[in-house]
Amino acid sequence: MEDFRTSTKNSKHRDSSFDYTAIFSKLLGIANLGLPRAEFLNRTAKILLNLSGCEAIEIRKKERKRLIRVEACVHDEHEDKVSIISIKADKKEQIFPCLDSTSDFEQICVDIAQGRFDPKLPLYTKGGSFFIGDTGKAFELNSPACKWAGGRTVKINGEFNSLAVIGFKINITNPALLIFKSKKKNFFSRTDVEALEDIARILGMASSHRRAQEALRERIKELSCLYEIVSISAKPNISLNNIVKEVLELIPSGWFYPDLATARIVIDGESFALPEYKDSLQSLSANINVNGTIWGQVEVAYIKELPELDEGPFIKEERNLINAISNEMAKIIERLQIQEEQKQLRELLRHADRLATIGQLAAGVAHELNEPLNSILGFSQLAIKNLDDSKQAANDIEKIKLASLHAREVVKKLVTFARQKPQEKSSVNFNQVIEEGLYFIEARCAKTDIKLNVCLKENLPEIFANKSQLYQVLTNLVVNAIQALPMGGTITIATDKGENGIVLTVSDTGQGIEDEIIDEIFNPFFTTKDIDEGTGLGLAVVHGIIRAHKGTIKVKSTVGRETVFTIFLPIGEMKQ
Repeated sequence: MEDFRTSTKNSKHRDSSFDYTAIFSKLLGIANLGLPRAEFLNRTAKILLNLSGCEAIEIRKKERKRLIRVEACVHDEHEDKVSIISIKADKKEQIFPCLDSTSDFEQICVDIAQGRFDPKLPLYTKGGSFFIGDTGKAFELNSPACKWAGGRTVKINGEFNSLAVIGFKINITNPALLIFKSKKKNFFSRTDVEALEDIARILGMASSHRRAQEALRERIKELSCLYEIVSISAKPNISLNNIVKEVLELIPSGWFYPDLATARIVIDGESFALPEYKDSLQSLSANINVNGTIWGQVEVAYIKELPELDEGPFIKEERNLINAISNEMAKIIERLQIQEEQKQLRELLRHADRLATIGQLAAGVAHELNEPLNSILGFSQLAIKNLDDSKQAANDIEKIKLASLHAREVVKKLVTFARQKPQEKSSVNFNQVIEEGLYFIEARCAKTDIKLNVCLKENLPEIFANKSQLYQVLTNLVVNAIQALPMGGTITIATDKGENGIVLTVSDTGQGIEDEIIDEIFNPFFTTKDIDEGTGLGLAVVHGIIRAHKGTIKVKSTVGRETVFTIFLPIGEMKQ
C-alpha cells in the first residue's frame, strides 16, 4: 500500500513506521480523563481514523454481554474531520455476536474475535488479522479453523474495496475488533496490518486502563456514599425520619450517572422520595429486611432513558451498592429499636430504684407522718371535750387543719418521688431541690447519729433539668452515704458555681470504697450490701440521670476515711 506508507500533503496518509510511544501516551491520556465510555470511544475513533488514512474505521467491543459498535468515517473529502455514525448495543448473547449472521464478512469477524484463524491462509497474518485489497473479487476460504466456510468461495463486496480486521483484547474475557476500511484497492499490505496490530494492542491496554479507572472511581463513590450514610446514623439524637431524608440526598452521588439519578425510600409504609422520582421510571430496588421482616425498600431510578447495561440501565456494582444501602438502613432501624428498648429498660430501672429508695426511707416517712397524725388525734379529742367553748374549739380545729395539710404534703412528696413517668425538663433552682429533698433525709440522719452539713452557694444559676430526677440523684447519694455510716459520722452536701454550670458535692466520713471496685460502682446491680440493704441500682440510676443531663459524675475515696461524689451539671438550653 504505497500511499499508506508514504507521507503526502494529504494528512490522511501516514507512514507505517508509527511512533508507538506517542500513540500510547495519547490513548492513555484520554483513558485518564475519566470520560464516559461513549466519549472515550469517540475520541479514540477520531485518532485512529486520522492515523490510518482510511475513509472509515469501526471499533467493536464486548462489554457486559453486549456488543458495543462505534463507526467513524471521514466527514468531508476536503477536510480532515470525522463524525461518529452510531453507538448501539446488540442484546444477543453469543460470545461475540455478529451484526448480520448471514454475512460472510461477519462470520470472519466472529472467527477472529474468537481466535479461530489459520495463519497459512494468504489473507491472514501470523497475529490472526484478516485483510483484503479487493472485496469485489472472490477468494477461497478452506481451513479447519474456519469450519463455517466449508471450503467454499467467499465474496464480500460492499462500499469499501480494502478491509483490515484486527482482533485484540481489553481483558481476558472481553474480545474486541478494530476494522479499517478504505475505498481504495490494495490499501493495506501485510506490513501495514502488522503495524496496526501493535496499535490495536495499545488500544486494548488503554481501554483496560480506562475501565480500571472507571471501576476505581465508582468504588470510591460507593464507599463514600456508604461512609456518609454511616456518619449520618451516628449523629446523636437523630430520628429515623431525618436519617432517611439525609440518606436520600446522598444516594444519587453513588450512581454511575449521578446527575440523572433519583431515589425513594419506603419505611414501614411511609414513603420518602426526591422531587424527581416517579413510579413510571425504570428503577433498581432492594428490600430493607429487619430481623427477618421486610420493613420497606430502597429504590433508585434514572430520570431519562439510558442504554441497557447489566440490569436495565444499571451496572452490577450498583446492584451491590443498593443492597449495601438497604442492609445499612436495616442496621440503622435495628440499632434505633435497641436504643428504644434500652431507654425503656433504663426507665424501668429508675422506677425500680425509686421503689427501693422508698423502702429505705420508710422509717423516715413513718416518723414524719406519725407526728402530724398524733396531733390530729390529740387535738380532735380536745375539740370534743371543749365544744362548750367555741373559741377554744376553733383554735383546736385550726391546729387539726394545719396538721392535716402537713400530712398531705408528706404524702404528695412521696407520690411525686415514686411516680414512674418523669416530668419534663424546666428551669430549676438546684438549691431549692436540695432543700426539698432533705425533707425525708433529716429525720433519718437524726435517728442514726449522723450529722448533716449543708453548704449551699448563694445566687446559684438555674439549670434546665428534670426536677424529679435531680431529687432522685440527691436522695440516692445521701442514702448511699447513710449506709456507709453505720456507727454515725458526717455527711456534707455542698453546691458551687462551675464553668457554664453548677457543681454538687456529696461527701461522707464513712468506710470508703476499695480501689478494686471503685470502677464498678456505677454498673447496674453491683452492690457490696446485703440482699435486704440494697438493689445495686442506686448509683447506676444516678449515673444514667447525670449523663442524660449531659453532665459528669466523679468519685474519690479513701478507705476508712471518706468518699466524695462530685457532679457537674451544665446550665443547658432554656426553653422559652
